[in-house]
Amino acid sequence: MSAINVTTRDGTTHSIQAETGVSIMELIRDAGIDDLAALCGGSCSCATCHVYVEAGNLEALPARSAAEDDLLDGSEFRTETSRLSCQLLFDDSMDGLCVKIAPEG
Repeated sequence: MSAINVTTRDGTTHSIQAETGVSIMELIRDAGIDDLAALCGGSCSCATCHVYVEAGNLEALPARSAAEDDLLDGSEFRTETSRLSCQLLFDDSMDGLCVKIAPEG
């Protein structure tokens, strides 16, 4: 079975099972990791599911949409590897993906 690795704000890393077609946000939420607020439930309207993607994993991801890019622009914690986890639907090319939950803000 496929998996992703999620590092929480306190530095703890969790390996969670991943199912094709499910967003990274849903995978994290369903694993019981509370650091990810995901207030809008995946509609790309709040940026509370902001994560950093480990640099070696970026090529497996689709490009950011204009809406995602705009929301990330509003974060003081945006980096080159910032993504909204609600916009990343898991597929087998993402097996082993490593993300870190961004600070709140």
